[in-house]
Amino acid sequence: MLELNYLRENAAEVTERLAIKNIDAESIVKQILDIDIRRREAQHELETNQAESNALAKQIGELFKAGKAAEANALKERTTELKALAKALQEKFDGLFEEQNALLLQLPNMPHPSVPRGKSAEDNEIVHSEGSMPELYDGAVPHWDLAAKYDIIDFELGNKVTGAGFPFYKGQGARLQRALINFFLDNAIAAGYYEIQPPLVINEASGYGTGQLPDKDGQMYYCEIDKLYLIPTAEVPVTNIYRDVIMKSTDFPVKNVAYSNCFRREAGSYGKDVRGLNRLHQFDKVEIVQIQHPDKSYETLEEMRDYVAGLLRKLELPFRIVKLCGGDMSFTSALTYDFEVWSAAQQRWLEVSSVSNFESFQANRMKLRFKDENGKTRLCHTLNGSALALPRIVAALLENNQTADGIRMPAALAAYTGFDFIR
Repeated sequence: MLELNYLRENAAEVTERLAIKNIDAESIVKQILDIDIRRREAQHELETNQAESNALAKQIGELFKAGKAAEANALKERTTELKALAKALQEKFDGLFEEQNALLLQLPNMPHPSVPRGKSAEDNEIVHSEGSMPELYDGAVPHWDLAAKYDIIDFELGNKVTGAGFPFYKGQGARLQRALINFFLDNAIAAGYYEIQPPLVINEASGYGTGQLPDKDGQMYYCEIDKLYLIPTAEVPVTNIYRDVIMKSTDFPVKNVAYSNCFRREAGSYGKDVRGLNRLHQFDKVEIVQIQHPDKSYETLEEMRDYVAGLLRKLELPFRIVKLCGGDMSFTSALTYDFEVWSAAQQRWLEVSSVSNFESFQANRMKLRFKDENGKTRLCHTLNGSALALPRIVAALLENNQTADGIRMPAALAAYTGFDFIR
């Protein structure tokens, strides 16, 4: 959530920067500021009312002590009026506060000044590319055909038991999943991340805390009886560990890593781009989360970017890094780098990670603060990244490493799978 003080003082800048995300925020910003004037007026009236009530209480006490009961009782009538007025003012203030907060929750995060303008993925900026494109043997096929050939992923069985987008992993396919999870976790721990195993469901407050609600309400699975949501990523429960926490400046950086199942409804998804592992409703992902001092968050973002690139190098996958344009960014992000790996059999790039800086947007929603060196309370900055999401990594590994004799495993991963080839 954008900080109200900043919005008051920089309304024009907020509107201009949100336009980079293709958001016309002028009207809603004006509504927020108009409500803010009335809310502060109500607050001033409340404070004036309280001051008069306190003064009367003191005066009434002195009159009773002086034996002037009649005068004291006369003043008590005014205190009764003030109490009724205070109740009405408090209701007015609370209503304005809720109205203003509801509007603030609708505003996305402002993009960083370096974010390029654009409306879709076609307008993203490629900032880095490396690795050789594999040359496949005659007869090479996409990963969904490889999955059937080697009986390692069963999409039809998933469709039978649950529905489309919930595959079964079998035999060496299941071992490959487990190997990748452990590979990613071990690398993160070696890089100084502290492992967390989070719950797979969250409450509404957690969804609002990291910005999935109300923005992504329709994309999340909801358990209506218990009023709980299945998590779309481990970012949500892990970041919410620090909701309503006041940290010390010496606590930074906080570095957490978590493996979890992830659940996304992906309503309206269809077509060749979602075939096989390209888009699932349930998938595995290892997530890195950092809580950082505001002065160091962009330095940290670059470090996280380099870390994810290192994982892809170890997996011997050709990849590129793109800086997302305004129109392709998430609701909560200030700056995002996407990582895409080359899918040789599909002849296209597959997104496997997003690494983002949310600045103080999530922290403001969660009331995640710290005491600086001067004792001033400030908002922290939050960052997260996929390190990595498994489905498209698996797709690229299967497709890029297929041979006539089987599917070769990268050397770094073979130590985890226990086999060099899928056959």
